[in-house]
Amino acid sequence: MLFISSDPHEKKDTLLSVEPGLLIWTIIIFFLLLLLLKKYAWGPLLKSLNEREQSIKDSVEKAEYLKQEAEKILAQNKALLAKADEDARKVIAEGKELAEKMRNEMISKTHDDTSRMISQAKSEIEREKIGALNTLKDEIANLAIQAAGKIIDENLDPAKQKKIIDGFINKIPQN
Repeated sequence: MLFISSDPHEKKDTLLSVEPGLLIWTIIIFFLLLLLLKKYAWGPLLKSLNEREQSIKDSVEKAEYLKQEAEKILAQNKALLAKADEDARKVIAEGKELAEKMRNEMISKTHDDTSRMISQAKSEIEREKIGALNTLKDEIANLAIQAAGKIIDENLDPAKQKKIIDGFINKIPQN
């Protein structure tokens, strides 16, 4: 009831009263303000937001690219590590084979050297035995000549005596 008055020409200053001039100027100022805000506030603000959005998209794309590159490098590193592990196993196996081969060669060489030394020792023993038997034969022959000379009391020359004794010794079986 406050807004309804009995006098139609009475001017009221209320907040809800509509004045055509003020309304037109308010609408014009509102649209001017919208244009100014669009040009100076929303335009740069939207431009800044779009740039920020593009920057974030670029960063995400770059991060994805770097992630893919890192995964590729990781896969390559795993492959290289597997290859290095395989190479190391090959080297170890070759080292073991070489060590086994060298061990077998050393055993074989030692066996050959031992066999050769035993053979040489047997040969040396046989030579010494033959030399000792020859010396023994000579001693027996000399003793036999002296004994025979005393027994027979015959004076034979030493060459003839030795010939007789050698013949006698050759008739004795050898051991």
